[in-house]
Amino acid sequence: QVQLVESGGGLVQPGGTLRLSCVASGFTLDYYSIGWFRQAPGKEREGVSYISSGGGVTYWIDSVKGRFTISRDNAKNTVFLQMNSLKPEDTAVYYCARRKTYLSTWSNRSEYDYWGQGTQVTVST
Repeated sequence: QVQLVESGGGLVQPGGTLRLSCVASGFTLDYYSIGWFRQAPGKEREGVSYISSGGGVTYWIDSVKGRFTISRDNAKNTVFLQMNSLKPEDTAVYYCARRKTYLSTWSNRSEYDYWGQGTQVTVST
């Protein structure tokens, strides 16, 4: 069955670095665009970054531009989110998701059909 499994989260000090991984199984990753989302306590889940199936198109929300990088290795069925210069406001559970439709923007949750279980990122002293 289709599965997405995130890993790489943890506790890091402000200014630190983490690399999240999203491993896909049960489908051919090459054919799908992938989004990274995050949800902080008491807040809605928001789109953080996005990469097209071939990797040629990428997006980020303004608050992470210049700090986060998204990439993919289709041969390893994995999408990465490299997070540098982390800030306390980046604290959240991070999810990857498979995009199914193209009816709206990349950051619209309704565009995605399968989600991982999430990985916690905590930025704190």
